[in-house]
Amino acid sequence: MSNESPTMRNVLVIAYYFPPLGLSGVQRTLKFVKYLPQFGWQPTVLTVTPTGYYAQDYTMLDELHPHHVRIARVGSLDPNRLFRKKGVVKMPSERWRRVLSFISDIFFIPDNKIGWKRRAVREANSLFKETNFDVIFSTAPPFTDFLIGLELHLKHGKPLVIDYRDPWHEYPYKSYPTPLHKLRNYKLEKKVLRNSAKILPTNRRTKELLVKRYKFLEYRDITIFPQGFDPADLEDDPKIRIEKGTRMRIAHAGVFYGDRTPRYLLEALKKIFEEKPEMQQRVEMFFIGVLQDEFLNLIRKLGLEGNVTVTGYVDHRHCIEYLKSSDVMWLMLNNDLQSPGKLYEYLGLRKPILASVPPGFVRQTLQESGGALIIEPTGIEQTSSAILNLYDLYSREKLPKPSEEVVEKYNRIVLTNELSKILGFLAE
Repeated sequence: MSNESPTMRNVLVIAYYFPPLGLSGVQRTLKFVKYLPQFGWQPTVLTVTPTGYYAQDYTMLDELHPHHVRIARVGSLDPNRLFRKKGVVKMPSERWRRVLSFISDIFFIPDNKIGWKRRAVREANSLFKETNFDVIFSTAPPFTDFLIGLELHLKHGKPLVIDYRDPWHEYPYKSYPTPLHKLRNYKLEKKVLRNSAKILPTNRRTKELLVKRYKFLEYRDITIFPQGFDPADLEDDPKIRIEKGTRMRIAHAGVFYGDRTPRYLLEALKKIFEEKPEMQQRVEMFFIGVLQDEFLNLIRKLGLEGNVTVTGYVDHRHCIEYLKSSDVMWLMLNNDLQSPGKLYEYLGLRKPILASVPPGFVRQTLQESGGALIIEPTGIEQTSSAILNLYDLYSREKLPKPSEEVVEKYNRIVLTNELSKILGFLAE
């Protein structure tokens, strides 16, 4: 029995990270899948069976129900399987994360999801017997997803589109224990790129790195597809009410790992409260999401419990409502390779952004928006001055807002429409 519709083309979406797994890595793929039917494409999602992870959010699946999206789930022989019965797994300290990541990089190439590949390919081949897919769309990390897409492309001859949410070779949180590990990853990426019909990185930096390393690539082979925001997410939810007092609320959504840390902002708050005690009644900080024990301990050590709130993990709808109740969004990034999804939701909310970011494409995006105060990632003095500056603007009701023209560039409906055109061109 065929699942094909005479008026719709079909795309197979390969995504290990997909709801009910939570955190920002699933948002981009979820929204493409949600809006593609609106532009003539029926997606089928190949993903992993729900497994142990740092966050789970079943509410995001509700967005797909009206679109009758088929989701094929396959078990995986990877480390997350050890925690599949536990569901939500506590985030390790940064020290342990680095150790575990290094061990993983020794034994698994390209990543520790390689144990999903054989089962995923087998399931995908079964899906091809039922549906004549016009295009294969594979998103990574994990880069095992690209290898699955490659094998299916070689077997079935359908165009392969690869979606780089983060760079592969230069991924800032990946290590290469030996030169052989690095060479093997290089060869795998090269083979995937040679067989791809279209390459979609989230930022210009990744595009430049690919073109520089792989001389057979041309600029036209790669189309930058930024992260974005879903306007439907920003609509008021009458079922959720977040209280807001009189203090200026700074908010951060998401997790910290690698060189992303709240340490400098927390120490800046401590400095402000020591020098200007009255500011304790005027400024508060909300961390929307999970904080590792090391940062919770730091909050206590600095005596900031009365001014810092940690919500713990909340579903995406609650996260948005917390952000809407805040006055200033905080973004922390310490490299010029990643494109954090939260930035574009911050822009979509039309809120001012305190951006602790290095020079690069993220900083350029923020400068273009006109609604950000940009500082160096690790400067305590600079951070404290920026917070005081923002409070002055807040007290005079003069906080900046991003340009509407810039904001609309990151509307996920608009972006999905552009994706549908690329898929249509490749399917002809």
